Amino acid sequence: MGKGGSLSDSVLKKIMLSYAYVAIWIFLSFTVIVYNKYILDKKMYNWPFPISLTMIHMSFCATLAILLIKVFKFVEPVSMSRDVYLKSVVPIGALYSLSLWLSNSAYIYLSVSFIQMLKALMPVAVYSIGVLLKKESFKSNTMANMLSISFGVGIAAYGEARFDTWGVILQLGAVAFEATRLVMIQILLTSKGITLNPITSLYYVAPCCLVFLCVPWIFVEYPVLMETSSFHFDFVIFGTNSLCAFALNLAVFLLVGKTSALTMNVAGVVKDWLLIAFSWSVIKDTVTPINLFGYGLAFLGVAYYNHAKLQALKAKDAQKKTQEADEEAGRLLEEREGGGNVKRTESEN
Repeated sequence: MGKGGSLSDSVLKKIMLSYAYVAIWIFLSFTVIVYNKYILDKKMYNWPFPISLTMIHMSFCATLAILLIKVFKFVEPVSMSRDVYLKSVVPIGALYSLSLWLSNSAYIYLSVSFIQMLKALMPVAVYSIGVLLKKESFKSNTMANMLSISFGVGIAAYGEARFDTWGVILQLGAVAFEATRLVMIQILLTSKGITLNPITSLYYVAPCCLVFLCVPWIFVEYPVLMETSSFHFDFVIFGTNSLCAFALNLAVFLLVGKTSALTMNVAGVVKDWLLIAFSWSVIKDTVTPINLFGYGLAFLGVAYYNHAKLQALKAKDAQKKTQEADEEAGRLLEEREGGGNVKRTESEN
């Protein structure tokens, strides 16, 4: 009884911890999105400089990552040659900087709710780019599901009250660059046996992101900032915003490490619905019935995609266990036969 009680307590503790990690990630992801919108939106804090904001984030995150790895030894750095860094990490850093720049820029033109609806296209982009780069095999039923997600997002866009073409182009560009980055991580890092957690990712990627962002910043935002003599750097606003961005990376580390990447995908769907509700009720963004109907269709497509991925992972895990059991049975049989041969030889002698 005591054993059974302690086992159930242990299982309950694991479940509660998993829910806690999910809740922390949702809260921080929610906070960073709303905070970025608040800073960049001309009707709120009115600081429409997305490249500068991204550079502040990257500077802060790179500094903390270096401290955690080099000074506090929180995690071990990955051994990486200069050649691997230049050929693998730098291209990923370039894609990440473009993704962050464009996604933050979209907050100036689009509502939080509509941006979340457009982000539902991420599985479509990842799968399509994966097929193009031969990292995914083409399956007609998966592509049909991708088309249903795209159709749902198209309906949501048609029903958007504050549709802005430039904002949509920026957000779709951000999705495309982010999807390419995720596929390139598999090609350039995972295939070489290099695994980066969010802290080591920031340690290696954030500095080169900062360098890449300097180029457009000098030409696009620096001249405007120099003319804005009234601006004074608000350490409270930008400090807490950057801290939230870094904490979100730690939350990803915890969530994926203690649960799975699939759990994060499912939690992301919950977060998107919460953001849509918040955008409508608190920020007072207009969310139309056509918006919701279109996003509902896209949501069903994403849910089915996540379900299919879960089933594929379960099948792969079951196949691996069966293979291991077969190998173990074969090894025992060989040992038994070997033992029998030894005994037979001894009896003959």
